[in-house]
Amino acid sequence: MKCDDARKTLPLFLYGELSFEDEEQLEVHVDECDACRDALAREKLLFKSLDAAEIVPSAELLADCRAQLRQRLEHAAPERASFWDKIRQGFTINFHFAPGIMQPIGALAMLAIGFFGARVTPASFLGSFHSAGLVDPGSSRVRYVEPMGSGRVQIVVDETTQRTLSGTLEDQSIQRLLLTAAKDPSDAGLRVESVNLLKNQPQSAEVRSALLDVVQHDSNAGVRLKALDGLKDFADDPETRKTLAKVLLKDDCPGVRTQVIDLLIQHHADSMMGVFQEVMGKEQNGYIRMRCQRALHDMNASAETY
Repeated sequence: MKCDDARKTLPLFLYGELSFEDEEQLEVHVDECDACRDALAREKLLFKSLDAAEIVPSAELLADCRAQLRQRLEHAAPERASFWDKIRQGFTINFHFAPGIMQPIGALAMLAIGFFGARVTPASFLGSFHSAGLVDPGSSRVRYVEPMGSGRVQIVVDETTQRTLSGTLEDQSIQRLLLTAAKDPSDAGLRVESVNLLKNQPQSAEVRSALLDVVQHDSNAGVRLKALDGLKDFADDPETRKTLAKVLLKDDCPGVRTQVIDLLIQHHADSMMGVFQEVMGKEQNGYIRMRCQRALHDMNASAETY
């Protein structure tokens, strides 16, 4: 293999896109060529810098996108009968022609239903309709979340009618709605925004449990990466490390697996030795194999399993 050919394939090598034969030829050439070995080191440094870079959209772009989304939601939201319309429809009785004496009897019956219904209805049930701060996440659907600054969050919720709630991440009602939105199977964008907010509260056991669940089961790699970002301060927690090990072995996204390795090597533990060795045995991505090999080297462990 010539130097020009080798250097053209370096990015493909780091992305794990080379065939096994081409990869072997490149590795042999790099071992024998100092110039190409230096070129590979520079390419790895470039990849590391790109991985560390975080693209942050401008405030104007975010505001414009959110305004467009809010406008589309308003136009797309179906008209729904109000709660009291449904109640009224449920109690509507269509009377057919009846003898004159039956009409007063029917009126008395309706009065009796209203009287006894008011007597037996718990006051707490009636009072709940006047409490604007209480929301049942099980019967509500989060349509839109938006950070407002100063630690506050704004949430658009669909109930019988749509309304907007705001509060801090410490508010239990806000936190429960975000946890519900983080599991919405139909809207990956909503899950990304919700997890991005929840990751700022990983000290909450409930939030951390939700982040671990997202890392393992969410179908969108972007959502999983946001959840991993929220777990970075808990990489030494045994339960977190156990979950991260499963993700490293099973996740189909190289970016997710790479970030998991970054978290696991923050705290060297002999229990991870077997995990890294198993990855070395089946991983096709050359960059990930290199990271695992380096982690094993730091542990004074072999890349092979015996």
